[in-house]
Amino acid sequence: MKRIQASERTPGRRARPLDFGASLAVSGVRCRGLAVLALAILAGAGCANAQERKAQGQFDCLIQPKMVLKLGTSVPGLLSEMLVDRGDIIKKGDVVARLESGVEQAAVSLAKARAENEATVRSSVAKLEFQRRKDERSKLLRRNDSVSAAVADEAETSARVAEQDVEEAKVNLAIAGLELARANEVLKLRTIRSPIDGVVVERKLGPGEYAFDQAHLLTVSQINPLLVEVYVPLGQFGKIRVGASAEVYPEDPVGGRYDALVTVVDQVFDAASGTIGVRLELPNPNYALPAGLKCRVRFPGIG
Repeated sequence: MKRIQASERTPGRRARPLDFGASLAVSGVRCRGLAVLALAILAGAGCANAQERKAQGQFDCLIQPKMVLKLGTSVPGLLSEMLVDRGDIIKKGDVVARLESGVEQAAVSLAKARAENEATVRSSVAKLEFQRRKDERSKLLRRNDSVSAAVADEAETSARVAEQDVEEAKVNLAIAGLELARANEVLKLRTIRSPIDGVVVERKLGPGEYAFDQAHLLTVSQINPLLVEVYVPLGQFGKIRVGASAEVYPEDPVGGRYDALVTVVDQVFDAASGTIGVRLELPNPNYALPAGLKCRVRFPGIG
């Protein structure tokens, strides 16, 4: 009697299913193959989109703040007030923090009292007037030989010394005024002001903490205007010039179209990537656009 092999099929009977483990292995290979194929399709689509944008004169770009400053203090001390916090909009010259300044305020008051004290000047002027009258009387008496030459000479010398005393008193008063100005400048160092219009993006210290010249108090970002950084192929050299207009398209969810001007075209190229760096200035008066946003830029008339 002939034995039926495992691989042979018997008419009218269903074939025996494959091993479960082998089935999973085959399915895994198929899934990986599909995943690789999907990634390849997405990558190809991305490259195609990038090439299509370049063909339309559009290039990838990045919107950045014009300036990011870390504000600090030139003199160490304890913070008495921190007047701003993260997210606050500030203007140039606004006070953002103050240090303890009791000693400096006392020094200003002392210097002001000295600068306003004119008693020494008035006293010196009165002495000068007296010495001048005495000198005139001595000269009249000397003509009649009523006084000796020594007495007349002494009166004249005293008048000259009185004149020098008046000059010295005036100089001392002027020096007191300069000391007052210096004391005021020292007091101003205890007040930290913003040098730009911008937005506070970080606050490092608070009231009561010690501030010193090697650490910053807060970070301020200037976002009006914004800077748009873009790198274009070397083939665009000579086509993009400073002052040229451009159209900026921020990514979602911001979107929209904004006009910008070219302010910088690098004269040193990046040989590794074969690109030229271009910087644009984008007005942002109402702070409608955030910084750190990807975008696309189009230069009208450039393909």
